[in-house]
Amino acid sequence: FSRPRSSRTMGKYVQAQRRGKSPVFKAHVRTRKGAVKLRSIDYAERRGYVRGVIKEILHDPGRGAPVAKIQFLNAYRYKRDTELMVATEGMYTGQFIYCGKKATLSVGNVLPLRQVPEGTIVCNVEARPGDRGQFARGSGCFAVVIAHDEDKGTTRIRLPSGGKKTVPSDVRAQIGVVAGGGRTDKPLLKAGRAYHKYAVKRNCWPKIRGVAKNPVEHPFGGGNHQHIGRPSTVSKERPAGRKVGLIGARRTGRLRG
Repeated sequence: FSRPRSSRTMGKYVQAQRRGKSPVFKAHVRTRKGAVKLRSIDYAERRGYVRGVIKEILHDPGRGAPVAKIQFLNAYRYKRDTELMVATEGMYTGQFIYCGKKATLSVGNVLPLRQVPEGTIVCNVEARPGDRGQFARGSGCFAVVIAHDEDKGTTRIRLPSGGKKTVPSDVRAQIGVVAGGGRTDKPLLKAGRAYHKYAVKRNCWPKIRGVAKNPVEHPFGGGNHQHIGRPSTVSKERPAGRKVGLIGARRTGRLRG
């Protein structure tokens, strides 16, 4: 007489659980051009400026915004350094780009926020000095410098989401708007275009709703009509196979007023 093994054999792992482990969901990076960052900060940028030239503007698969390949002279050895940076609107090949404290306030240049007047539109903003760019990097994105606090050495910026953030005034940012804006204005129209869009990103399309699945595959699956049949909110402490829907929700429903 053997004990029933129902607890072990019932159900499948839900897709959210497989996402963490399975190599099927890894990012498709073989054709990508490389990490897009500002220059590593050095003495020249802290005290004066360095000049680079835009060699070409590239398409990076899986990224909505174009990327600029910029060449700088190495300050310490006889060689040239190539950097991949976010392309801003108005950039062109052969253009000179200046990075540093004493660079001029023109599109594409990289300056510390301390040197940037209030109301300026910037992109590829660092979160802390020297991290080479964190905020406002997607196509058509920009952040706005709202105010400087000289006493605390901080600057307040408005992010593309509409949220406001306080960052140290020493962080660097590119001047201008990220190129490739308006990309989402044109509808995809057909499934084939969505297929190719996500094929170069990662395996995240098509997305099947939980209520459209069977009970074996998802907690919201099954039933004669497509309905959840239980609260859509779920505690943060629930086990992985049950953590679907609105996890740890403070509130639900439409935002009004």
